[in-house]
Amino acid sequence: MPHIVCEPCNNCKYTDCVVVCPVECFYEGETMLYIHPDECIDCEACVPECPVEAIFHEDNIPDEWKNYIEINAEKSQDAPVITEKKEPLADS
Repeated sequence: MPHIVCEPCNNCKYTDCVVVCPVECFYEGETMLYIHPDECIDCEACVPECPVEAIFHEDNIPDEWKNYIEINAEKSQDAPVITEKKEPLADS
């Protein structure tokens, strides 16, 4: 079961999580990051690194954010992989 990036990442896009990912399964969208569900190895290294607590194990996602399971699966297909820390969005 993979981890999923949820609503708190939207419009902030902190990238602290991507530098600790051992399998490079983060993808950069315009306003947030996504985790590719087939590439995530469930190591949990990214979870404590997220300053806005946006990353959840698929089994523990709050009900109001369950749609992010599908969003991550879809968006990670088209977005470029991200492996280096970048500046967050200005609105964060």
